[in-house]
Amino acid sequence: MSDPFDQAALPADFLWGVATAAYQIEGAVAEDGRAPSIWDTFSHRPGKIAGGDNGDVACDHYHRWREDIGLIKELGAGAYRFSVAWPRVVPGGFGAVNTKGLDFYDKLVDGLLEAGITPFATLYHWDLPQALQDRGGWPERETAEHFATYAAVVAEKLGDRVKNWATLNEPLCSSWIGHLEGTMAPGRTDITAAVRTSYHLLLGHGLATQAIRAVAPGAEVGIVNNLNPVEPATGSKADAAAARRADGHTNRWWLDPIHGRGFPADMREVYGVELPERAGDLATIAQPLDWLGLNYYFPSVVTDDPNGIHPFARQVRRLHMPRTGMDWEIDANGIETMLLRLTHEYGARKIYVTENGSAYPDVIGADGSVHDPERIAYLEDHLAACARAARQGVPLAGYFAWSLMDNFEWAYGYDKRFGLVHVDYKTQARTVKSSGRRYAEIAGAQRRRALRTG
Repeated sequence: MSDPFDQAALPADFLWGVATAAYQIEGAVAEDGRAPSIWDTFSHRPGKIAGGDNGDVACDHYHRWREDIGLIKELGAGAYRFSVAWPRVVPGGFGAVNTKGLDFYDKLVDGLLEAGITPFATLYHWDLPQALQDRGGWPERETAEHFATYAAVVAEKLGDRVKNWATLNEPLCSSWIGHLEGTMAPGRTDITAAVRTSYHLLLGHGLATQAIRAVAPGAEVGIVNNLNPVEPATGSKADAAAARRADGHTNRWWLDPIHGRGFPADMREVYGVELPERAGDLATIAQPLDWLGLNYYFPSVVTDDPNGIHPFARQVRRLHMPRTGMDWEIDANGIETMLLRLTHEYGARKIYVTENGSAYPDVIGADGSVHDPERIAYLEDHLAACARAARQGVPLAGYFAWSLMDNFEWAYGYDKRFGLVHVDYKTQARTVKSSGRRYAEIAGAQRRRALRTG
């Protein structure tokens, strides 16, 4: 197949990766000392998860990780972004360390390195120990402090082999969806709790960054945000103001503080919640970053809505645009826009696309294969947009496809399949999809080109 985009725009050492998250794939939720997380609790509440699903078994990665490393290699990925489950390592959220839990990640990292795969560890992908939630959770400052202690434990164990660390994954989801909308764990609908959560998550990021560097001086530390461009639905002043607020809610609230600009004043006024600030916090939050992680799935087009839960703005459905199986609009230009913004507005020195992908209702055909041409088109279009951004000077260092395999997709349960690898949840059989084969082709072609020109 021909190259789908300007691969020469990518650096010779560009990383091709795949990504997962602990609760979505590991299973083994009560094995070897792991304690419940807020997602264990939330997913077992009636009516919270589509199909009544939960992550008790998920993809059974806890027992099948060796097989899954083989799949990563088969996909042509040279890097793997995984998350560490806090309740597996420090079951109570603070205090005693669970050696068996930490040993799992120790073995996983060794296995990755033996296979020639670079590990990227994310310390928090939403699975707060339930024990800390019972003490108040992220709205309380102590959770940020305990997070830093947990980060130090993991970095001290793995930091001699893991160079690349992400503190948080998508704090927007933990704050706004988990504490304002209530459709993710812990399922609250409280603006005060949501804003306090956002503050303490970013404080935890800063404290954890310091903790990681203290025990692993060679570490490269970043943070992963889900970001998207926001446009007004019309040329009206009301819609323009709504777009500004929506951009503050989705983008600036998360980017400004970590870049030393503090929390946006206009959004503080919109939320009307006093931040739990203490002297020195903003400097802690703005620890220098080695890299930025961008998760991109769809753009936003909004209109003014005085009753909207997102600061008085409502998403508008553009009927002419294609959509994924998640009913998310497909627009690859959005990833280019955000990469350029991170570079020019925020001065990013190194950026990874840490998640990008699409869900479709994949099935195994009569020939035993999974043919997913829509996902291939999505993948190629978004990689082309990444290459355009790199050609314009974006310091793009790598791309991580979401996801390595089909998995527990949070409140959507097991119905939505994002994987480059199909999972039969009854048998745990893995089947590489056509998109996975295509990803391996693209990655291999870029590596060969880099060798020829290097």
